[in-house]
Amino acid sequence: HLSAAQKTSISEALTTIEAVLLTVTQNLTSEERQRFGSVNETNKLLVNKARDYYQTQPSLSSTDVDWVEYELDFQDRAFADATEQRILSSLRMLTDFKIVHDFDNYQAALTDYDYSKYKAGTKTPGFTEKVADMKVFFPNSGGSGTPPASATE
Repeated sequence: HLSAAQKTSISEALTTIEAVLLTVTQNLTSEERQRFGSVNETNKLLVNKARDYYQTQPSLSSTDVDWVEYELDFQDRAFADATEQRILSSLRMLTDFKIVHDFDNYQAALTDYDYSKYKAGTKTPGFTEKVADMKVFFPNSGGSGTPPASATE
């Protein structure tokens, strides 16, 4: 389980990342995303080849290209790619973390439901109603199949 300090640390780190990214990123519209698209692998090879020529044989490179800007864009893209991979890895870890806790909670809820059925069988007050309320989550066992509305709805 995460401690309160760990949760705070993760939250603060994400807030910092978001704040920095907001200063340098563009919020593209759907149309802009489609227009700019994603440079496919072949085109990335072209970008790399043009850069290689500029670095090894600059006399063969166009003077119409701002090569300082080109290199800055190239480095930013490389950093973004590496960072994106790290974030995707972190997302996978967080998703796996959540799945395990969902599973644990579900197993505990099943145990609680079985206990409640046992207690309802002994006519212990309150358990018959609890079982009826929870039974809707088990449509193949005689429940209605429609979960009750939550108290916040």
